[in-house]
Amino acid sequence: MAPTPARNSRTRVHVVSDVHGNARDLARAGTGADALICLGDLVLFLDYADHSRGIFPDLFGVENADRIVELRTARRFEEAREFGARLWAGIDADRGAAIEKAVRKQYAELFAAFPTPTYATYGNVDMPPLWPEYAGPGTTVLDGQRVEIGGRTFGFVGGGLRTPMRTPYEISDEEYAAKIEAVGEVDVLCTHIPPEVPELVYDTVARRFERGSKALLAAIRRTRPRYSLFGHVHQPLAPRMRIGATECVNVGHFAASGTPWALEW
Repeated sequence: MAPTPARNSRTRVHVVSDVHGNARDLARAGTGADALICLGDLVLFLDYADHSRGIFPDLFGVENADRIVELRTARRFEEAREFGARLWAGIDADRGAAIEKAVRKQYAELFAAFPTPTYATYGNVDMPPLWPEYAGPGTTVLDGQRVEIGGRTFGFVGGGLRTPMRTPYEISDEEYAAKIEAVGEVDVLCTHIPPEVPELVYDTVARRFERGSKALLAAIRRTRPRYSLFGHVHQPLAPRMRIGATECVNVGHFAASGTPWALEW
């Protein structure tokens, strides 16, 4: 990939989110673009479309993966936690160490697939403390921060809000709102989760509302960025919609599509 072009030339940026272990397509996601943006969720813990893929089935087998997906889809979260606790009690391994070892293996492959330059933020299933070990010189990690690409200002806010799923990088509404505030006015607001709008947070396959951010929605209405880009909801009721002057776009479930969303100006 070429360096970020000067202000008076055309710029093309490819955006991905919810990579969930798809290193093969990630390696070519920047082809034809001046930069790649990744909105998080690199880790594949459990593939809800193929229960044989991910950290969970590697540790506990496909049959147990089938069962925990069944419980979570039915929103029987307490039963799912109890079921998971019984599985962990039955293996001779420290839970945290086993998960970290598997995540490190995935991160080594995924970060190596990032082109130069890549601008990335965390998803709710990511483990931020590990990222500095894997992000090379061509990858800039941003969270509550801004960067200029091709003459436009991009703001990045990573992570998700707290849910019964208890994924690794869930933070309080107040902490999330503070990061949104720190970004301020930008041309393109890049987050992992969507703004809190029913059509943008409802997953039509999982048949549930995911958590979106009210602070993000308020910032969109107040600062009017050109674009709000996000992922998190794999099969949204509405993949894009306009909120005032802002085009809100779910850039897609990259693990399934293998195709980045393109922004050109």
